[in-house]
Amino acid sequence: MLQQTAPYFGYLASLFLIIALLVHTDANFRIFNILGTVSFIIYGIIFEAWPVLLTNVILFVINVIYLVKLYRHRENFDLLEFKGEEKLTRKFLSFYKKDIDAYFPEFHPMELAGNLNFVVLRDLVIANIFSAVLTPDGDATVRINYTAKKYRDYKIGKFIFEKEKQYLISKGVKRIIYETVFNKNHAKFLQVNGFIQSGEKRIKIL
Repeated sequence: MLQQTAPYFGYLASLFLIIALLVHTDANFRIFNILGTVSFIIYGIIFEAWPVLLTNVILFVINVIYLVKLYRHRENFDLLEFKGEEKLTRKFLSFYKKDIDAYFPEFHPMELAGNLNFVVLRDLVIANIFSAVLTPDGDATVRINYTAKKYRDYKIGKFIFEKEKQYLISKGVKRIIYETVFNKNHAKFLQVNGFIQSGEKRIKIL
């Protein structure tokens, strides 16, 4: 019976390893690798395929060690304001333009002037760019809140909307508003970060 089901563990292991190559974060890469090696370990035990078993036990240990290191590593987050004409932010927007268009198709760099603008640095690397039109009554309508693929693990949202909440309030922000959300992944991001849907809008009250 076990030998009849064993091939499925081989297929499952291959599937996990393929998924590991498609995910965007280092943590997810290690998690799917661990699932793949566990499946291969079961496969190796059932068939007594000792080379397969030994190789995957070693890979399992390596992946667990790296995953523990990832979760123990304390990343440094910083928020830096910008006006909209800085070369570095322009290069960031240009480099990620295609992906930005999938999330914020109506955004154009020319509209940054006069907005509430900042970037989030993650270990001194620009990971996120945020721009919102701020009205006197405290409504900040988001024009862009884009995070590079590598950093889409919800940590930046927590940093902006929780840790830097007082910074936003100090700028006169009372509500953060999305007029329209074009991407389902971003809609999930907003839901995780406490935005409430009201018609087409997503709203967070500070």
